Amino acid sequence: MSKESKSWKITPVMALGLIFITLKLMGYITWSWWWVTAPFWVLPAILIAAAGIVSLIVGAIKLFGGDKS
Repeated sequence: MSKESKSWKITPVMALGLIFITLKLMGYITWSWWWVTAPFWVLPAILIAAAGIVSLIVGAIKLFGGDKS
């Protein structure tokens, strides 16, 4: 039988976020917690906003551009 081992990989974004949190807790930076946690939420927020914009454009094309036949 083979033994499966699970390993964790830390991405650069995750490492940056952990560094920011450590620096904030140690008092080396005085940034707002919004900016300290930014590496975790900025990319998902951008992707959600882009998906929303694309959805609005596609919806507008279907509503106003429609089939002319």
